[in-house]
Amino acid sequence: MGGCDRTFQAHQSGLLQKLLEEDPAYDYDLIVIGGGSGGLSCAQEAAALGRRVMVLDVVVPSPQGTSWGLGGTCVNVGCIPKKLMHQAALLGQALTDSRKFGWEYNQQVKHNWETMTEAIQNHIGSLTRGCRRALREKAVAHVNSCGEFVEHHKIKATNGKGQETYYTAAKFVIATGERPRYLGIQGDKEYCITSDDLFSLPYCPGATLVVGASPAALECAGFLAGLGLEVTVMVRSQLLRGFDQEMAEKVGSSMQQLGVRFLRKFVPVEVQQLEKGSPGKLKVVAQSTEGTEMIEGLYNTVLLAIGRDSCTKKIGLEKIGVKVNEKTGKVPVNDVEQSSVPYVYAVGDVVEGKPELTPVAVQAGKLLARRLFGGRLEKCDYINAPTVVFTPLEYGCCGYAEEKAVEVYRKENLEVYHTLFWPLEWTVARRDSNTCYAKIICSKFDNDRVIGFHVLGPKAGEITQGFAAAMKCGLTKQLLDDTIGIHPTCAEVFTTLEITKSSGLDITQKGC
Repeated sequence: MGGCDRTFQAHQSGLLQKLLEEDPAYDYDLIVIGGGSGGLSCAQEAAALGRRVMVLDVVVPSPQGTSWGLGGTCVNVGCIPKKLMHQAALLGQALTDSRKFGWEYNQQVKHNWETMTEAIQNHIGSLTRGCRRALREKAVAHVNSCGEFVEHHKIKATNGKGQETYYTAAKFVIATGERPRYLGIQGDKEYCITSDDLFSLPYCPGATLVVGASPAALECAGFLAGLGLEVTVMVRSQLLRGFDQEMAEKVGSSMQQLGVRFLRKFVPVEVQQLEKGSPGKLKVVAQSTEGTEMIEGLYNTVLLAIGRDSCTKKIGLEKIGVKVNEKTGKVPVNDVEQSSVPYVYAVGDVVEGKPELTPVAVQAGKLLARRLFGGRLEKCDYINAPTVVFTPLEYGCCGYAEEKAVEVYRKENLEVYHTLFWPLEWTVARRDSNTCYAKIICSKFDNDRVIGFHVLGPKAGEITQGFAAAMKCGLTKQLLDDTIGIHPTCAEVFTTLEITKSSGLDITQKGC
């Protein structure tokens, strides 16, 4: 390396540590299988710390033939296009409200699906190009191939032409994510679409049946209805399983006010194609979950959003002994994302028992790389992970659902503050005064610390993000009371909460 000065410089820059720790027995220090948010975050952070890193990523086309580029679900067929279509629907509602605010227009206003999807896909294309550029700039090797373990520390990479190449690494990260689940009934893969297909669909879907009650199901149903389409949601059991159920039912009610029809406690048993076209015409036969009642319905499009399956079955985990939940396909890990095999880690949606959220995957991946290669100790906080469901009226939350809080803390140890509220923007527009709702769950014997935060209202995501930071800092009810609100905003309602659920007092809004 040269003399003392150059050695000292190498130490200061981290190069010396890198040279000392590199294992020449392997091709790479780290190989990440999966090029989604979590995998890319981990790979780039490891590369920034001076490590030799490779990312293996390939997209298997959906049954309808839809495929996409680097970046994973969020960028291509998840968060990004979903939020943009949500925004398109909100603009339609704003047009309706605008007349009450004095805007006059006589021409017929209609929505053009093709214009919207083309613009959204163009934006997604720029993001995927950005992902590839970021890997190049950080000297991360990107191989567009399927990765499969063949023995310890060794994987086989198979490209689209069937060509096989073998690579070795000291450590591996599984970040393969999930793909939409199908019903396993006649006609599902032949005639139904999923979120993998919707955002690049080349034609307006028309009258749509959304099967499922997941966040994706309600979000898609919401923006399709907001674009003026006839939408029906078929629900097997409960809305938004795993979320606060009081909030979930309020989300459903708000969607019904916008014209979304719900078929509760039914499941499809057959999908038939009556007419081909763009869109065509489909007949759906469904059965009650509570008996033998059968119903039929005609739709142009059937969108399945019944859950997602982890992409862990074909990557050879069993060959090296990585334990996988046989039912879900998810990988159990410890508190540092380490699997049952010490040199194999997992981040993102494939991890068992963790929130399936892009920012969670990004944070977990980044912190994992820092622990593995940067000497850091910080772990990902999976409890206080804020999220939002982008239904027409957004639902944001952080911390515990009320049911889970009762389970963990016991009901007598909790105080729940809540209120309905009427956004100022809704008053002139004459929208309902008792639809938006705010709720916090406090631990009585921990200084009334806020352990659950829930809001149903406009821009709920923006509201929740700020309060999530406060919760990380130990937010209490007293601190909320001591905070001066910004007037007039929806968020300020959390600084004036007075009514508890236990009091039984009325929370309806009657105007000024």
